[in-house]
Amino acid sequence: MKVVIGAGEHSNNPGWLETQESELDLLKADDWKRKFDENSIDALLAEHVWEHLTYDEGVEAASNCFTYLKPGGYIRCAVPDGYFPDEDYQAGVQVGGPGPACHPAASHKIVHNYKTLCSMFEAAGFDVHLLEYCTEDGEFVYNDWDEEQGYIYRSKRFDHRNANGELGFVSLIVDAVKQV
Repeated sequence: MKVVIGAGEHSNNPGWLETQESELDLLKADDWKRKFDENSIDALLAEHVWEHLTYDEGVEAASNCFTYLKPGGYIRCAVPDGYFPDEDYQAGVQVGGPGPACHPAASHKIVHNYKTLCSMFEAAGFDVHLLEYCTEDGEFVYNDWDEEQGYIYRSKRFDHRNANGELGFVSLIVDAVKQV
């Protein structure tokens, strides 16, 4: 079983069970219990979801995911990258968002960098593999990943804003793996 958390309107992962916050709240243990058995999920995918949680809520959500993933299962998580060196990008993803309450970033509670995102998943028991991220100096690092294991639109390869070798929009992307 493969599950998309916070799938939104677009279906980018055929064959995956798509969920919305109204039916699977990352922080509500009862939602998880109602939908899944412990150790029953092969993979989880969350594209631009974890920035809507505080750090502590992120650890709690990761712990819930850990409980329901099979040993060897993983969560592919993508969030805005706090180290991407673009002022307009950072203004658009900032905590509280750049504008009215209806803007998607209005509910951002954290802007992660690779250190905070990795430590959050590690605190929940995961081994974390960095797929795409920026260093403190703003250098973009790309480690090849298979979109069949979880498609992330807001990535180097797939986002329409990245063209002609120029990065217009990136995500910090990790695979957090529950060890066997």
